[in-house]
Amino acid sequence: MTPQLSAGIIERIHKVRCLVLDVDGVLTDGRLVYYPDGAVAPTGFHVQDGMGIHAALEAGLKVVLISGNWTDAVRLRAEHLRVSAHHLGVGNKMVPLAEVSQQFEIPWSEFAYVGDDLNDPAPMRSVGFCATVPNAAPEVLDQAHYITKRQGGFGAVREIIELILRQQGRWEHVVAGFLPDIEVEGFSVVNG
Repeated sequence: MTPQLSAGIIERIHKVRCLVLDVDGVLTDGRLVYYPDGAVAPTGFHVQDGMGIHAALEAGLKVVLISGNWTDAVRLRAEHLRVSAHHLGVGNKMVPLAEVSQQFEIPWSEFAYVGDDLNDPAPMRSVGFCATVPNAAPEVLDQAHYITKRQGGFGAVREIIELILRQQGRWEHVVAGFLPDIEVEGFSVVNG
């Protein structure tokens, strides 16, 4: 079910060409595991978020991760998803946001940004469309154009991507593109 959005928010979503994602609390539930050898890793990533990112890339959106997290797990996830760019171990997110804008020649008004904590309101105020998760910091909730139903790490990113692509009229086309892949792998789609 598509949420009720104001005409102004829909107009902002229609312009989105680049999706910038925080990691901890957005792509993960925000919890970190410390291992005895000193390694640190997030508790996990949701497969539906990964499929959503794949759909966004297939639809022609740039997808970028900007995070204070610098762990191997996050770097590997970024590489596995083949995101357009990733900036890890970042304190001030405005610097890589400006670099991404210049690199892809996309104005900030055509960015969507998803964050959840105190280092996210500045980038959120700088872009065309911004979203967050329900358990975000109050300062982030106050900035968001959209608050997901799903928690971070449990499909919130997929929800936002689906919202953007549906509003842009691209979701059905992207979904249709996955069906031949399924049939090639030996599965058949049964219409009932």
